[in-house]
Amino acid sequence: MTDIKEAVREKYGQAAVRAASCCGARPSDPITSNLYSDQETGALPETAVLASLGCGNPTALAELKPGETVLDLGSGGGIDVLLSARRVGPTGKAYGLDMTDEMLALARENQKKAGADNVEFLKGEIEHIPLPDNSVDVIISNCVINLSADKDQVIREAFRVLRPGGRFAVSDVVTRGKIPEQLRHDMLLWVGCIAGALDENDYRAKLTAAGFEQAGVEPTRIYRIDDARELLAAKGIDIDAVANDVDGKFMSAFIRATKPGKAAPTGGCCG
Repeated sequence: MTDIKEAVREKYGQAAVRAASCCGARPSDPITSNLYSDQETGALPETAVLASLGCGNPTALAELKPGETVLDLGSGGGIDVLLSARRVGPTGKAYGLDMTDEMLALARENQKKAGADNVEFLKGEIEHIPLPDNSVDVIISNCVINLSADKDQVIREAFRVLRPGGRFAVSDVVTRGKIPEQLRHDMLLWVGCIAGALDENDYRAKLTAAGFEQAGVEPTRIYRIDDARELLAAKGIDIDAVANDVDGKFMSAFIRATKPGKAAPTGGCCG
């Protein structure tokens, strides 16, 4: 578990350094490209956009309301936090949580550039959220929970910090159906999942076990065998022979669930 955490920390630390030291478009890939509209990114610091390693756009799908308090698990360079802050407005608050010093430094610099006063970036691990019980209205995350070696703990912590009626609304990579283990490993390496993605049914089951209601998984981008053809061919895999075992079984999805209870009226934020 420690090895996975250190691998994630190293990967995202390097990504932060790259984003901070260069500008211009990144090479396009089927996982991270075209997730945000020009209207969304136009007013953001370029380094926030360059540092984004997500697989979806949870801010757009979470239906954030003015006055709500939002927490982004694994906030990276801050793109989803800054977009959330815009949606919840000056009476709301957007927290970002990240364990990587380089990403936190980049995110705080992006916050200054964006002039976002209703934003706070916290250092910590998504398995141990440094916020009190019942303190946020919405949990978002962008292709980060799949990197944790203890997803049950992450989901329990999300449940703990959400207020009654609060919403879990994350983008993540999931799998669908039985997949040969080596092919699963190689595909997740291509997607960028160090610890591995959950099957969509397992994700629902873990949310329900933690106490959530109305757990749902909605695919937003399905990865085809041709997307990963180059990587699999380099590993000596006969792509056509394994196509039925891989094609359409890996996807980005929007995962949502609700903490039981009546949501309190919005209009303030914690600490």
